[in-house]
Amino acid sequence: MDLMQARVRANVVLKSFFTIFLSDISNCASLSSLCSGSHASSIMSAEVAIQKFSFPFKCSVHLSPQEKVTQKECVQVKEPKPTESKQNVNLVKLSPARVVGENQTHGSAKPPPGVDKADTQPTICTDESLTAVVLKQNNSLKGEKEDQHLAVQKASVGNAIAAVKKGLMKTDARGQKRDQQNTRLGQRVPPLAAAVGKRRHRKDLFTSPEVFHRLDSQVIRTGVELKENCVYDVKTIVQSITEGARTELERLRSIWVWLCHNIEYDVSGYLGHSEKLSSPEEVIAAGRGVCCSYSNLCTQMCREMDIECQEVPGYSKGVGYRQGQSLREVKSDHLWNAVLLEGQWFLLDACWGAGQVDLDNKSFVKRFDDFYFLTDPEEFIDSHFPDEERWQLLDMPIPLEEFEGRVFKTSSFFTMGLRLIKPHHFHILTDDGEANVSLGFTKPTIFTYEITQHKDLLHCGASELKEASSSSFGLLTVSLRSMKLQLLPPASGLYDVKLFARPETATTPLVWVCSFTVECPVPKTTEDIPVNPHMSWGLQPFAKSLGVLGSSQGGEVIEVDDGVFELTLKTSRPLMMLCELVHPKMEADLVKRCLATQIQPDTLTCHILCPLRGFYRLSVFVRDYEKTDVKVQNAANFLLHCNGTIAGPDELFPPNLGSACGPGTRTSEAGLSKFSHNTAIVCTQQGKCNITFYNQQDLELHYVLSKENNTTAFPHSRYLFCTYTDSKVTLSLSLPEPGVYRLGLYACNTPGGDFSPMCDFVIKSSCNQPRPPFPNVYSAWVKGCVLFEPRAGLLEPLSWVQFRVRVPRAVRVSVVGETLTDLKLNNTRIWEGKAFSGSGSLELKLVASSGDSTDMAVLMTFDVKLVENEK
Repeated sequence: MDLMQARVRANVVLKSFFTIFLSDISNCASLSSLCSGSHASSIMSAEVAIQKFSFPFKCSVHLSPQEKVTQKECVQVKEPKPTESKQNVNLVKLSPARVVGENQTHGSAKPPPGVDKADTQPTICTDESLTAVVLKQNNSLKGEKEDQHLAVQKASVGNAIAAVKKGLMKTDARGQKRDQQNTRLGQRVPPLAAAVGKRRHRKDLFTSPEVFHRLDSQVIRTGVELKENCVYDVKTIVQSITEGARTELERLRSIWVWLCHNIEYDVSGYLGHSEKLSSPEEVIAAGRGVCCSYSNLCTQMCREMDIECQEVPGYSKGVGYRQGQSLREVKSDHLWNAVLLEGQWFLLDACWGAGQVDLDNKSFVKRFDDFYFLTDPEEFIDSHFPDEERWQLLDMPIPLEEFEGRVFKTSSFFTMGLRLIKPHHFHILTDDGEANVSLGFTKPTIFTYEITQHKDLLHCGASELKEASSSSFGLLTVSLRSMKLQLLPPASGLYDVKLFARPETATTPLVWVCSFTVECPVPKTTEDIPVNPHMSWGLQPFAKSLGVLGSSQGGEVIEVDDGVFELTLKTSRPLMMLCELVHPKMEADLVKRCLATQIQPDTLTCHILCPLRGFYRLSVFVRDYEKTDVKVQNAANFLLHCNGTIAGPDELFPPNLGSACGPGTRTSEAGLSKFSHNTAIVCTQQGKCNITFYNQQDLELHYVLSKENNTTAFPHSRYLFCTYTDSKVTLSLSLPEPGVYRLGLYACNTPGGDFSPMCDFVIKSSCNQPRPPFPNVYSAWVKGCVLFEPRAGLLEPLSWVQFRVRVPRAVRVSVVGETLTDLKLNNTRIWEGKAFSGSGSLELKLVASSGDSTDMAVLMTFDVKLVENEK
């Protein structure tokens, strides 16, 4: 309104001025130079002159070359059409820039696509330059009266221009409403000329698409109602769907959402199986159209709302696009839109926002994609290349060749906040049979990939959704802020590689984010790599949420020395762990003998043996220790490579190892503590060792020692001896031969109840000298009993053997063999004495009686070697 008032005041002043001025110089021939529409000899009446020089000007003044104002001092003004209202005429936009002559555009930019030079409008002067021109054209006027007229003229024009400037300043302060005024008049504004200051991005207009949730829902509901009522008129539809819109941005949003939800891509028309629909009413009625249908409808609907909208032709990497094809001699195949919002152009594509084309099934898949609403030019350029460079809306436009070579990124690539680290060209040539791809991310993300034989069309073959990877031709590792994919094509040729991703917290399938082609002249010679169905190597991005804080190994290939490998995972809480070891040529029974796992409250340890050369996949699965009803989840995957010494058959773990080896969470919960050996694997070079711990809850314990392929004369139970005093338990081992043994520890929580496994120890003996067995122990050997001598359970014949033993509450302790020998109790409460072993025909029994009972209970028995002549 301030602009209208300023123009009205300027008109009034000028009318007054020209009434006086023209009445005095009506006979002056020089006046003809001010009237372009009359003959030189004609005399313009005051009334005609007033009408001629009233705002808006039509550039009636003819200037000499020296008198013309520069282009930078001009603004373009469009004459109102006869049908336009007087109010619209008064809303003609004036820019702070100055005015030039007829048929010149704003700045140096060309008119937008579709605008002819003949349509450009004459311009007017907006400051002191007009005063200078008028004064110079009347320099023939002499005398005092003429000077007075000139003074009046200068003052009047100056006041009018000042009023216009004041109105313009107020208009600019209201958010550049001049752009909206131009739109109402149908004025075309070149794209780059409208940008003022630093370019704004989509996030500057709205923080998230969620802010449109209410509006979008209303538009979708209204669209359904209009369709049910068979309303196909563009104007009626626009008025209905924008009823709840309060701003220009919301009106545009309403139009775009309606297009995406009510028009499907005409796949049949695209493939030439049916005639393409042309008119807007036909497209709306059928609910289908091709890209030009979307862009044309968008333009028409925007104009109904006085929103400046342009159709932008160009190339796109959509359906029918072939990666690597040259577009230089190819006709552009796509149309999208550019809209002017608050003085700046933005890009949108309703066709891509509506869904995708499934060429395999020759159908359209509806999937609303918010990314293509006011997309930032820096991201739009990866898939859309306009015919005219200026519609890239980039500070540094790119050439067509760069667009052809850019990596294709889907909308999900940007919405997930991914960043391409390398390569920046879609075509990768392998180096020594290997190619590498790397992406960065800001939020925890899960990745997988797919490598297939090359196909011509980009949007063809695999789905955009994927659950997991089944390829063994690459190594995908994920670190804290980046993903690396090492590709190893199996043979020479050209391959397509698709990357899939999803946020860590999402439960939906992974979505396609970008694509490459890999050319492999010569494949890398390597062993078969096990398939990894769990997507990435190393710790999973979400491992921390499962309770795994860190790993002793990264995601790179791990070289295994001497066929032995140990993995340690640090945890934030007690976890249960299961491990899976896979080798392309290893049988399941052999795998069981290659794994030993130790589960501790804050640490998980996995011991691995590699009996074959080549690559192994070690996968770790975890769950909270106490949540027995919860399934385990994959927390990490490691690629092991054994290319040297391998573990021999005699070095493999016992086949019946439990899932918990060594002291850990289970033993701690049972009250078994202070183990002398805290690792799952115990090695001895002497063939003997003692393992001690404390039984704080006085549990009933049971022990089992075993070894595959036992060749000894005595059972393995004779090579294990337990001493239990107070709360301390000592397990003594005396191993008969070198090899690998399993020591199982069991406990019973309730009297008469079942024994539950506590933990297993792996005992490795490298001693070649056989060791004797322990005595055979009976149930009377209870807590508090201690055998000091003899410890060996196999005695020499015909010899006197020293016995020293502590038996609590015993009143008599004897050794029974070929003779009976009573032991004596010394001052330290130890029963001692010597007994004759005999010829070996009878075993020696250590017996004891307690209390008033005369019955003697057998504590243990000793074997005696046979004398040589009896053998």
